Amino acid sequence: MMSENIKEILDELVDRYNRPNFIEDDPISIPHSFTLSQDIEIAGYLSATIAWGQRKTIVNNAHKMMDIMGNTPYEFTMNASPAELSDLRFVHRTFNGNDLAFLIYGLRDIYLEHKSLEKVFHPRKGEDNLFPAIQRFRDQLIGTREPGRSGKHIANPSKGTAAKRIHMYLRWMVRTDDRGVDFGLWNSISPSLLSCPLDVHTGVNARALGLLNRKQNDRRAVEELDFSLRSLDAEDPVKYDFALFGMGVDPSMKALK
Repeated sequence: MMSENIKEILDELVDRYNRPNFIEDDPISIPHSFTLSQDIEIAGYLSATIAWGQRKTIVNNAHKMMDIMGNTPYEFTMNASPAELSDLRFVHRTFNGNDLAFLIYGLRDIYLEHKSLEKVFHPRKGEDNLFPAIQRFRDQLIGTREPGRSGKHIANPSKGTAAKRIHMYLRWMVRTDDRGVDFGLWNSISPSLLSCPLDVHTGVNARALGLLNRKQNDRRAVEELDFSLRSLDAEDPVKYDFALFGMGVDPSMKALK
């Protein structure tokens, strides 16, 4: 494929997949069930946290998680008793009820200080991506507690990880357009700072297009992909997440790989 064709092809794929019918089978459908901003934030964060494995299973288990919370995630987060939180019956792969309770306690502490999670993710002067903000969120979510096994479910950029799920969550909360897939709930954070959620499939497709050379799917690879996507659209680079996703599910795109 000629490099000059990449932007044209990716823009066409963004147009094809960045549509409301994308929501139905994607974890973003869970926060779309709510209207209260704090419900959207919490439902989105918890759904993104368990977003690995088969999409259908992720969505089904995220619905179960919301059912456990009485489909009022903010109220449950703020008011659930210690007894309720110690008896959460939930499992998604290696994520269980104890992990869910740990996150709820951390989210409660943040909401006692701020009206929105947006404040915790706000970038500081000179930061050119949201990795430092993600680290601050992790630190505040954990606080003085010992995270134990629950810590592996909270993105930790200091370890050099790609932090795929939290970047997906940030795309949901920050990015906005006229299609209504992403929420654009947090308007104090620029979409230009977002990073593409990088997983195995996205990495394969990005390398096939010459957007990424690094072989490992880690933080350095995300930052390399950031550079490539921002050269295509500096203001809204992560819209190309839809395109890289589309390449993985659209049989007509296999010839491009």
